[in-house]
Amino acid sequence: MTAVGESIALLPHPRTPCAAVEALEVHVDLAPDGTLGLRYRLHGDLGRLRIPSPRPAARVDGLWAHTCFECFVAAPGTRAYREFNFSPSGEWAAYAFRAYREGDDEAMPTLAVAPRVVVHAAGRRLDVDVRVHAAALSAGNLDGLQLGLTAVIEDIDGKRSYWALRHPGPAPDFHLRDGFALTIGPAAGIPWLRQRTP
Repeated sequence: MTAVGESIALLPHPRTPCAAVEALEVHVDLAPDGTLGLRYRLHGDLGRLRIPSPRPAARVDGLWAHTCFECFVAAPGTRAYREFNFSPSGEWAAYAFRAYREGDDEAMPTLAVAPRVVVHAAGRRLDVDVRVHAAALSAGNLDGLQLGLTAVIEDIDGKRSYWALRHPGPAPDFHLRDGFALTIGPAAGIPWLRQRTP
């Protein structure tokens, strides 16, 4: 069990290490109104990483092709899930799926509310603070939401490293439901987070 306010470590997939990253962690909180707060904190040699430059906040596809912080959200007992991408540029993207990699265009309007993305880099640390509106998280009950916290880190040579709470497959694949390893709830009080064991 992980207390609210604690940071949770992300791990690189064994096939995609990145020597420039010393640690990558996520601080998670859920506000009484259901807003999800995420603070991604990367420690390492930022000069050896490709970090997108600041741009106007906008919804942009393909952010995962470069350094990008991500969150997958699913309600228990359903095959449906949401994917959120947050770039250090300040750009973002959101997608809805009915099942594994099966897009759900009907649910896309619920993702129209832009998340707030604030980025700060100093020395050997990069912070990406995100707030995601409750309406975008799930069309159903917020109790027991399952989260997959992930990141794609690109080095200066263009090589990508894939980070997650859990890597259930032999190759990096953030869409695998077994990777949604953190549960938030109950929504009424949000007193705890629970990290699922393999």
